[in-house]
Amino acid sequence: MLTSGRVVFTAMEEVHYGKPAAQSVAEVVTAHGAERVFLMVSGTLNRETDEIEKVRRALGNKCVGTFDKMPPHSPRSAVIAAAAQAREARADLIVTLGGGSITDAAKAVQLCLANDISTVDGLDKVRNADVKAPTVRQVSIPTTLSAGEFSGIAGVTNEATRVKELFRHPLTIPQAVILDPEVTRHTPMWLFLSTGIRAVDHCVEGVCSNESTEFTNASALHGLAMLARGLPKVKADPSDMKARLDCQIGSWLSMGGLAAGVPMGASHGIGYVLGAVFDVPHGHTSCIMLPSVMRWNKSANADRQALIANAMGHPGKDAGDVLDDFIRGLGMPRSLSEVKIGKEHFDRISAQAMGTPWVPRNPRKIDGPAQVREILELAA
Repeated sequence: MLTSGRVVFTAMEEVHYGKPAAQSVAEVVTAHGAERVFLMVSGTLNRETDEIEKVRRALGNKCVGTFDKMPPHSPRSAVIAAAAQAREARADLIVTLGGGSITDAAKAVQLCLANDISTVDGLDKVRNADVKAPTVRQVSIPTTLSAGEFSGIAGVTNEATRVKELFRHPLTIPQAVILDPEVTRHTPMWLFLSTGIRAVDHCVEGVCSNESTEFTNASALHGLAMLARGLPKVKADPSDMKARLDCQIGSWLSMGGLAAGVPMGASHGIGYVLGAVFDVPHGHTSCIMLPSVMRWNKSANADRQALIANAMGHPGKDAGDVLDDFIRGLGMPRSLSEVKIGKEHFDRISAQAMGTPWVPRNPRKIDGPAQVREILELAA
């Protein structure tokens, strides 16, 4: 019987890598004919380094404003504040320099500008399918490895409900991404490594999905091999730019599945809840949940899990154990108790996780909160 499937290609046009970010930004802005560039950047990078100033200098009088106050998990109120500033500046392109929260927030800002959204409650209007397409596009320079810049999905936290909501449109994906290992030097090591595990999670859950394709598996398995080699090298020698770039390219490859429409599994789904409700950093949610999800899923996809162990350089070993050892070796947290989440919260996490897009599509079927709780017990 023939296998069948569908691979979706995105509206991203180009990826630049291995050159100084400021130089690449200037080239992209000129090529796209942008005249009014609005920056959304990391506050720490803006205050404590010259990286943002380098980009401003490269843009010259085309830079019309800077927003540098985006908290983790992209809260709605900060998205609205950034959109108001971009609207006032009459921006025709948004350039982000920072981590995933800034990247995601800028995607939501694109929707706010196109649909005239100026209030926190107004964001409800752009969660449905008939939104107007963004006309002000985005170019992203990431400083972490969680790789949201390679997707058209924005995760924005609703402060009222403590739920991370997904906003999407095919054109919210950045027009261009610029991978410069030099700008990641300022990223705290725990954040670089933990978001690297987030990228590992994209690779692993993409390959293990019941809906994966040969095309996306090729991307994910090679990305996983690059991350498995590169992350320990960066931890051992933070000045190793080649290893940092390997990690960046690995994180790009990790998103092949998600961007092409392959669903993630329970690690991503539970991770959304841990982030939105308990403020656990994105990367740490993957460090804690992924090995336990693999162990719980093994009865359904042992053949896929063998591919994971092999790509990480440990053929024949249990993938859950390989991931567990790898994450511990990087010094990352491995249990819910390490991030102060006790069993008294498991019922709430389990119920809320069922409402995420990923838990119902986990490769081993999850019928209800009781099974999510089994996974949480493994990660306790």
